[in-house]
Amino acid sequence: MATENFSSVSEVYPDLQRTVNTGFSEVIYCPGKSDSQLREAADALLEASANLLATRATPEQFSVLREVCDDFEYHQQARLAYVHRDRQILGRGTVAVVAAGSCDLPVAEEAGICAEVLGSRVERIYDVGVAGLHRILSHRQRLREASVVIVVAGMEGALPSVVGGLTPSPVIAVPTSVGYGANLGGLAALLGMLNSCAPGLVTVNIDNGFGAAFAAARINIPPAAAAEKTD
Repeated sequence: MATENFSSVSEVYPDLQRTVNTGFSEVIYCPGKSDSQLREAADALLEASANLLATRATPEQFSVLREVCDDFEYHQQARLAYVHRDRQILGRGTVAVVAAGSCDLPVAEEAGICAEVLGSRVERIYDVGVAGLHRILSHRQRLREASVVIVVAGMEGALPSVVGGLTPSPVIAVPTSVGYGANLGGLAALLGMLNSCAPGLVTVNIDNGFGAAFAAARINIPPAAAAEKTD
C-alpha cells in the first residue's frame, strides 16, 4: 500500500481565528515547511493582518517570503523574518529585554523584535551578566520602570534571579543553549531558572525568545486594545 509523502503536501490551513481568540495573528514556524507552504501561509495571513512573524527562518526562506510581500524584513542573527507595517504601540508600558552576554543576543533579539511587532515599546539592556554584577545594578531604575522584563541568559542562568530581586515588574526568564559542557545545551540554565528563589519569576523553554515576547505581550497589552486591532 502506498504511503503519502507528507513533506510534498503544499496545502496549509492558517488559523485566521487566532487573532479573534488571542488578539494576535498566527505566527509561521519556518523549519520543515516547503517553499510553497511558506508562500501560501504568508499570503493568507497577510490578507488578514498588517503584521506577520516568521520564526526560525533561513536566509533562503526569507527570499521565498519576499516573493509574497516585499515588506518582509529579516534579522539574520535572530533568524526572524517579519512584516511590521502597523507600528501602533498598544502596550501600557515598556518591555525591557535584558541579555547577559553577546552570545545571548540571537535569542534576545528574537524576543525584542517579536515584542515590537506584537505592539509593545521595547527597551534593550544588553551585556549585563552576573560576572560583572555592577552592570545590571546600574540599570535598576530602568528595570523598575518597565511593565515587563524579559531576561535572556545562558551558562548557569543566574541573571533572572538577580533581576527578579530588583524590580516589581513581571519577569520572564529565557534560558539559552550558551555555555560550557555542564550547561548541557541550556538544560542547566533552564533548571536554574525554574528553581529560582525570586518569587513570581516564570520561565519559558530553551532559546524561546518568541515565546517570551508573546507572554510579555499578553501581560503588557490590554485585551481591549488587542481586540480593537482585530475589528
